[in-house]
Amino acid sequence: MKSKISILVLCCLLTQCKVQEGDSMPAPPPPPSRTIPVPPPPPPVSEEIPISPPRTQQSPAAPPPPPPPPHHDQAYIKPSEKRLSKGERLLQDRREIYEEEAVEDIELSIDPTLSGLDRKKEYRKYHPERRPMRSYHSEQYASLVENKFQSPIQEALSTFSIDVDKAAYSNVRRFITQHQLPPADAVRLEEMINFFQYDFPDARGNEAFAIDTEYGAHPWLDGAGMLRVSLQGKKDIDQYEGSNLVFLLDVSGSMSAANKLPLLKKSFHLLLDQLDEDDMVSIVVYAGAAGTVLEPTPAKERTKILQSLRQLKSGGSTAGAEGIQLAYDLAKEHFIKGGNNRVILATDGDFNVGPSSNDALEGLIESKRDDGIFLTVLGFGMGNYKDQRLETLADKGNGNYAYIDQIREAQKVFGRELSSTLFTIAKDVKIQIEFNPAYVKSYRLVGYENRLLNKEDFNNDKKDAGELGAGHQVTALYEIIPVGADISWAGNVDPLKYQQEPKSIDFVKNGEMCTVKLRYKEPDENKSKYQDLTVSSKMQDALSANGSLAAAIAAWGMKLRMSDHLQDHDYDQILKVLRQHKGDDPYGYRAELITLVESSELLQMTMSEYSTR
Repeated sequence: MKSKISILVLCCLLTQCKVQEGDSMPAPPPPPSRTIPVPPPPPPVSEEIPISPPRTQQSPAAPPPPPPPPHHDQAYIKPSEKRLSKGERLLQDRREIYEEEAVEDIELSIDPTLSGLDRKKEYRKYHPERRPMRSYHSEQYASLVENKFQSPIQEALSTFSIDVDKAAYSNVRRFITQHQLPPADAVRLEEMINFFQYDFPDARGNEAFAIDTEYGAHPWLDGAGMLRVSLQGKKDIDQYEGSNLVFLLDVSGSMSAANKLPLLKKSFHLLLDQLDEDDMVSIVVYAGAAGTVLEPTPAKERTKILQSLRQLKSGGSTAGAEGIQLAYDLAKEHFIKGGNNRVILATDGDFNVGPSSNDALEGLIESKRDDGIFLTVLGFGMGNYKDQRLETLADKGNGNYAYIDQIREAQKVFGRELSSTLFTIAKDVKIQIEFNPAYVKSYRLVGYENRLLNKEDFNNDKKDAGELGAGHQVTALYEIIPVGADISWAGNVDPLKYQQEPKSIDFVKNGEMCTVKLRYKEPDENKSKYQDLTVSSKMQDALSANGSLAAAIAAWGMKLRMSDHLQDHDYDQILKVLRQHKGDDPYGYRAELITLVESSELLQMTMSEYSTR
């Protein structure tokens, strides 16, 4: 505006100067009787760049920017129109219930006098876009999709890595004792089965383990069979030159709860009681940064080690990768040739400083396993527990994984099962089973969903697999539908249209239902050894006590997962088998199992109000 007034004044001065110099100018008209404001002339066009920037104008050629995504309170994502099975629908209900219970600030705004179903409807008013999740609160679990039935004509080989981890059972126990059903993805059936001890034959001679099999009538599917394949690791370990143990302890702020760092200290107190005097112990901690609290110290200096444990306090962020690197460096620096060299990681898995993605941590662990250093992972706590991450670290680090939910579990892991926890007798153990289509119409592996291998991986010595500890037991169950059995619910497909199916195939009828093949390596070797045995096609009238107990535990896990493969097998049938085969129970684990199954039945009964649509 000021520039326009200046130009107008300048024009008037120039005009006045011309009149004074004698230029002929017409006489001005008489002033009007009423003053009418005259708009100033437009300013001259200037080629100079203005000082104040002009308003941003979009070029006509540029595409318009995309509209911002709608706020979640303004958008409603319609549920899928796909018809869900009963198991899928109940599972979806449970996950929605979990999330409803997790968001406390929304819960506080809902009338507590409302019934469960009305509270659920009120909750959806606040967050209509909420869908089933793979997490409970901020806990994380790997998504598991149940194995399906396979035809041996199309896929004759079933290949998987063994799994000696037992974390899933104690984690499920933690949920149920707190009057909650576990997330379905937290229920890994193989870990539920392998938590318990069975009566298997011992390994003989120089064998690392014994193989035990049985084929009997299916416990809950008339006309079908169940195959049990079990390994029993040798209990008497060879003489070690000593142990080099590096405790890698998470002391970040997330570990402050009583069931985390305080329970961790008590657990390692029990471990010290089991070590030989000359075993070496080191302590590395990590929070915002990592550091060595205790240099390698003989276990006989118990007071010094316990003092280092007692002074630990939680606080700060979690630089897990830095701690892992430091612990492995320390273990390698004090490596005992011919000894037991192991890093023992204790954490809730909530890494948030430095490399913290699963891929980055997996790469770090994988780069260390060729140094002859094994890994034991111990999970603690709840709420922000990262089960998926800890299980993966143990798998990639030639190790095992346990969840410590109570001091009795610490006593089990570090007391009665110390040898299987700390002493590896075989690594990269793989199982491959070839089914004979002359006797097997279809088969299904129960559990081991995240342990499946390609059939080519069995003979590939570079392919990593699970480790077997001294005295460890591993059991795998297969559901078998024999040829000629009139069982259609396992699944079938329509006849092919563009290729002809052979009218007859000459299958080998030699009385062998399948061949079980194994490969494994000695702890300090890189070339695998091979074993195999055959299983008769003659089905026994019933499973043994070992097979019946394992099948009942699997059925309970399938109940918790809302499996569609369980059909009409109910809790009464599961409990009947568990009570019948309780047997010798010196530590009360089977009695505790029965109590947990009874509690889970009651908890699932209370879900009926939520499953009403």
